[in-house]
Amino acid sequence: MRKLPKRLLVTFTGLLMLLPTAAAASPGHSDDRPGRPLKVLTYNIHHGAGTDGVLDLERIAQVIDDSGADVVGLQEVDNHWSERSNWEDQAAWFARRLQMHYAFAANLDLPPLNQGEPRRQYGTAVLSKTPIRDFHNTLLPLYPTGEQRGLAVATIKVRGQNVRFANTHLTSNNNAERLEQAKKVVELLAGSKTPTLLVGDLNATPEKPEITTLTAVWRDTWAEVGVGPGYTIEADNPTARIDFVLHTATLRPTAAKVITTNGSDHLPVAATFTLR
Repeated sequence: MRKLPKRLLVTFTGLLMLLPTAAAASPGHSDDRPGRPLKVLTYNIHHGAGTDGVLDLERIAQVIDDSGADVVGLQEVDNHWSERSNWEDQAAWFARRLQMHYAFAANLDLPPLNQGEPRRQYGTAVLSKTPIRDFHNTLLPLYPTGEQRGLAVATIKVRGQNVRFANTHLTSNNNAERLEQAKKVVELLAGSKTPTLLVGDLNATPEKPEITTLTAVWRDTWAEVGVGPGYTIEADNPTARIDFVLHTATLRPTAAKVITTNGSDHLPVAATFTLR
């Protein structure tokens, strides 16, 4: 198995993750460089297909690069899924292109079409400029006709302190199922003292019970510092805000914006924070 520079790739139960090298993970290691803002991005990439129907990962990578994001949550990511994405391991491709650490969470995990080929996976991914110190994915409640969704949680260091970065993509076509998923997210994440960011395509607008279940626990970054409606879908004529960056009170938002691009049917949301 190939090893990306200064990173170790581990595969287990449909989950791909990058762990820091032993030196980076050594106890007592701290970063005493001057503090700087933490920039985050959430982006449903629609397996790389833009509003023009063209599969173009480079177009998406350029958006991420230009945003300056330190940590990124991607949804609708293919890993050897099908011809629609040229059988690409998209999370690994972005990590190589952007020189970032990454972790991939497979919410759909199917056997290959031919023996000996990689498993066909689809889910979410986290990209980070600093090593991902821990990563796990928990499958969320699933109704019989639904598509499996999950909550991927990464731990990164910001100025020597752990920050949890959670990335999810709630169901699109069943309000009751989505509400159960939101409640499960609260159950999985609430109660921790670790500064936490929750990002993703939540497939509901801010006033819906699914979202108010989450914003009763975490703060809505756009409501605090965003300008305008913050619409993210459809990308060519956005009329609804369903992509969110939520945070605990220990993180102070200073800016938020929706980035205009045709790389997907969603628009990405960027936000900047400082750690209290």
